[in-house]
Amino acid sequence: MKILITDDEDMQRDLLSGFLKKKGYEVFTAANGAEALELFAKIPFQLVLLDHNMPGMTGDKLLAEMKKNNPLIHAMMITAYGTVNTAVSVMKLGADDFLEKPIDLKSLLEKIRWIEQRITVTEEAEQVAETLSQKELPVRIIGDGPAMKDVLSLVSRVSLTPWAILIRGETGTGKELIARLIHLLSPVSDGPFVEVNCGAIPENLFESELFGHEKGAFTGAVSARRGRFELAKKGTIFLDEIGELPLNLQPKLLRALQENRIYRVGGEKEITVDARVITATNRNLKTMVEQGVFREDLYYRLNVFDIELPPLRNRKDDIPDLVKFFLERYGCQEKIFDSEATTTLMKYAFPGNIRELEHIIQRTVTLARGKIINVTDLPPEVRYSQAVESGNLAERLDSLEKEMILAALEKNEWVQTKAALSLGISERVLRYKMGKYMIKA
Repeated sequence: MKILITDDEDMQRDLLSGFLKKKGYEVFTAANGAEALELFAKIPFQLVLLDHNMPGMTGDKLLAEMKKNNPLIHAMMITAYGTVNTAVSVMKLGADDFLEKPIDLKSLLEKIRWIEQRITVTEEAEQVAETLSQKELPVRIIGDGPAMKDVLSLVSRVSLTPWAILIRGETGTGKELIARLIHLLSPVSDGPFVEVNCGAIPENLFESELFGHEKGAFTGAVSARRGRFELAKKGTIFLDEIGELPLNLQPKLLRALQENRIYRVGGEKEITVDARVITATNRNLKTMVEQGVFREDLYYRLNVFDIELPPLRNRKDDIPDLVKFFLERYGCQEKIFDSEATTTLMKYAFPGNIRELEHIIQRTVTLARGKIINVTDLPPEVRYSQAVESGNLAERLDSLEKEMILAALEKNEWVQTKAALSLGISERVLRYKMGKYMIKA
């Protein structure tokens, strides 16, 4: 990593430069802002260390100039006055961190290594995005926040290996999408991607579904049939909802994974299988192992690599991009969510994650009367959640009551008699409350 140190004190520059060079970094130094900008224009630095209080051009002004030329540059500000106000000001300018003099070299190295790791994660995530755009693959990953960058960075590394991968995450977080992405980025991308939903197959048919069967193996087996493992030869088999796999079938799956060999139901011929195995679950398999409902040896066989997908509530910065994506998907590009509606969406907890957001967008754009979508167009569960998440008890109750009145009026086409009846109050009380909350018909 290339690092630029800018400090007007010769001793400080030499100390930091010598230390970081010994740690393997390529280091350049500048005694003032003008020298720093000249070097910055010529060399692609990943990190700059800036003295906050330099004569002429201060560290604040220098960082602002650097950000104009490269908004993605990482920076740490060095200051002799480590106050809260200083920290806030340098962070607003876009610095990643700040250091107080005298500098703790151990702390400096830890901070640099953290930044270096974030740079690597970003580069790997960008490589995944670039590969998807170049190959025109049928997978699109939405999200530029740190949580998804971490996921894509891990995907870029594990996809090149032949080992088993376990994808964990709540329902609706996109586990199948990530499984397909791993397949598409893997050396077996030209092979088939075969999906098995372990929660949707009857227990008595599961073995046949996975391993196939011979003619006459059981009632209804009128002909021989290949199982999913055979169909996935030289490709990927994706076992979704692996936590639903019946306990009595787990040893057979374990044997297939260990030996890469199977027998069809009712068959005597050994069949070699060759498929990359990816599994996914929304359950805690480790807890299931402790409870005795999932085999420990199978758990460790499936969990060579572990990828945990963040719930949407932990990656809310991605919600505007996801909204835009779903509007494009359903041909509603002319619809626009106003700022208040967008803010309300970003405050919602989304227990159903991305899948729930997609359904909310479908319902909202279908029922909205105009091109501009506002808060009143959002489903009641989204609006009501805001009413109970902020403010004191009285404020929350008032907010909830107002939302319920608005929802009843909208549902009943603003006929107050019907709205009052649905709310279980008199029309006189309804009119009083409409006046209280300034709701105009």
